[in-house]
Amino acid sequence: MPLEDHVGDVIHKARSAAGVSVSVAAAAAGLTESELSALERTGTTAKQPNWLVLAQVLGINASKLKTIAYGWYPAVPDLSRWRELRQIKTVDADMEVNCYLVWEEVSHEAALFDTGFDAEPVFELIQVNGLVLRDVFLTHLHHDHVGALNAIRNKYPLVHIHSNSTTFLPQHRNLANDFVHLGSMLISHLDTPGHSEEGATYIVGNWPDDAPHVAFVGDALFAGSIGRGNQSWVLAKQKVSEQILTLPPDTLIGPGHGPWTTVAEERANNPFF
Repeated sequence: MPLEDHVGDVIHKARSAAGVSVSVAAAAAGLTESELSALERTGTTAKQPNWLVLAQVLGINASKLKTIAYGWYPAVPDLSRWRELRQIKTVDADMEVNCYLVWEEVSHEAALFDTGFDAEPVFELIQVNGLVLRDVFLTHLHHDHVGALNAIRNKYPLVHIHSNSTTFLPQHRNLANDFVHLGSMLISHLDTPGHSEEGATYIVGNWPDDAPHVAFVGDALFAGSIGRGNQSWVLAKQKVSEQILTLPPDTLIGPGHGPWTTVAEERANNPFF
């Protein structure tokens, strides 16, 4: 799975967050405006940019930006450590989105984190593994993350919907210090607005064999990048830094788009931090 954001996407987001014009960024990079625009669009350029000055103007880390430009990719995790965890990819038009199914191995109680576009892969996993879907946790309410919610509710009318939203009115609105038990496993949440007002990150802990916690972050954070600051760029970066990147380094991160990553990988390689 490719990164959600290539280096051009990272530059564009950083430029938007900093309020820097194309002309100023291009001059800093030693590129023409058309060359910078092409780099932002495609992630490639025939001319070597001045990464250091560009990064300084954009307020991001220069060495990490170069790492992304030169093909960084997070180490592929050994998912066998989390036996009851599945990443589900669904596609609509040219957009691919992740949702995640977790279950407890004794009780077979299951929780879904976001829904993606299509419920059928979720239904298949539930049937094949003999699961009982008890909870759906929504990281935010953008269509690609809740597109299959009605289908899931229709099939499982007793399922508990969890969200930070004050307008969507789920059965269970996330409250401070809440813990949800999934058999012997524990699910907590962190508020991560910025990309969306109702943004939430869910932490699943107490895995069998002491596997590290797993954080489902929605669009707050991608491998090597962040989500758009639709609500606030400042808030988006602040919440990722304070809430997600302070988790233990071996915490596995399941983003809404793109590949798995970890807290350690993002601390070391994400240009925004």
